[in-house]
Amino acid sequence: MPDSILIAEDNPAQRLGLQQLIRSWNLGFDVDVAADGEEALQKVVLNPPTLVLSDMVMPRMGGLDLLKSIKQHDPSVTVVILTAQGSVETAVESLKDGAYDYLMKPIDPQRLRIVIDQILDRGQTRKEVETLRRRLRDTGQFGPMIGQSPEIQQVYHIIDQAGPTNASVLITGESGTGKELVAQAIHGASLRKNHPFVAINCAAIPDTLMESELFGHEKGSFTGALARRQGCFELADRGTLFLDEIAEMAPAMQAKLLRALQERRFRLVGGSEEKTVDIRVIAATNVVPKRAIDDGKLREDLYYRLNVIGVHLPPLRERTDDIPLLVDAFIKEFASANAKPVSGIAEPAMAMLMRYRWPGNVRELRNVIERAVIVTRGPGVSAADLTNLSDVPPPPAPGAPSALAAGMTVDEMEQQLIDITLAHTGGNKTKAAALLGISVKTLHNKLKANGAEAAAESTD
Repeated sequence: MPDSILIAEDNPAQRLGLQQLIRSWNLGFDVDVAADGEEALQKVVLNPPTLVLSDMVMPRMGGLDLLKSIKQHDPSVTVVILTAQGSVETAVESLKDGAYDYLMKPIDPQRLRIVIDQILDRGQTRKEVETLRRRLRDTGQFGPMIGQSPEIQQVYHIIDQAGPTNASVLITGESGTGKELVAQAIHGASLRKNHPFVAINCAAIPDTLMESELFGHEKGSFTGALARRQGCFELADRGTLFLDEIAEMAPAMQAKLLRALQERRFRLVGGSEEKTVDIRVIAATNVVPKRAIDDGKLREDLYYRLNVIGVHLPPLRERTDDIPLLVDAFIKEFASANAKPVSGIAEPAMAMLMRYRWPGNVRELRNVIERAVIVTRGPGVSAADLTNLSDVPPPPAPGAPSALAAGMTVDEMEQQLIDITLAHTGGNKTKAAALLGISVKTLHNKLKANGAEAAAESTD
């Protein structure tokens, strides 16, 4: 079936103008029109187009209802929402319902052409995403990410769904979990994959330089501005801008960022002319967003603008099934990089890695394996090579008092686990609580409840 476009617009002049503009590009599309949402839906049902350009506000059926009806009837139809200035927030919400993008009125012909060109490329992108899916099934690797646990499979699913859209994404997770890798995977699964991926760490840029870093500056705009400089917005044009640690950006700068994202226009520092770029924004934070909002570190309106699609990356201790896959990949990487004939890991060493809590997550695991590959003298990593690993609980000895037995109560098992951990830490309750994944106060309460407080003198 040949590519076709359907324009749903109740204003006759705008409807005709868009139709003539697209036809003038000689793209080989059949360009049809509809005066409202109901007429557009009837045409979609009879002959599904490649793309629907739909006005937000129309009689009988508006753009959002049309979008939902189209996605129910034929999810393969791409929908782009056309919106006036006052309906930007609603248009952003439409991305959650499956819209590919939204365009501000009056329509910028250059941006419309870019969006149409991107949609033409979707077929090839879908083929590449399917290749990524096959690689995931075969090797547990999705783009730059590694893992097959249910927790990381859920992350892959969201990447798969979010990638081909233009929706903003907010990635949350502890430091070291791989948030930038998720952003790269989303970029690689998008129609922007052949254009720049520009990353900026908001915590590493002084507040006084952040505006220039994002938007650029004109020559002479401030002391030291000896030449015009492009900012990350311009550098990421037609690609993806990754804003890491977004909650570390000053609130005043967050307000300027929000305006630029909503209006898709910005000014260089010291400049008077507004510039337009085509970027997708992915942001990340290692703090709980709601807590950052309550603490005044993250603007609530910016949070909702960025969190069109949310991805939470679990800590490594919650997906330990992935540790063997990650270890294997890191050993191969560092053995090759250091020209060392290391090809595996001993079982006791792997057992240590599986028992460790990994406060630094995947980044810490990667560093541990890099050092182990460098220092090992054998063909594989041994437990002795993991000297930079601390506080690894020892394995229970067979027949030891810690061994589980049929008929034990949950309280008895919990108390044995606490006793073992306290013995391992030499009675240090702070370290024991950290290993057990509970607070020191909770540990004290459990000891009191079991009458063991006096026997567990702290060395904190």
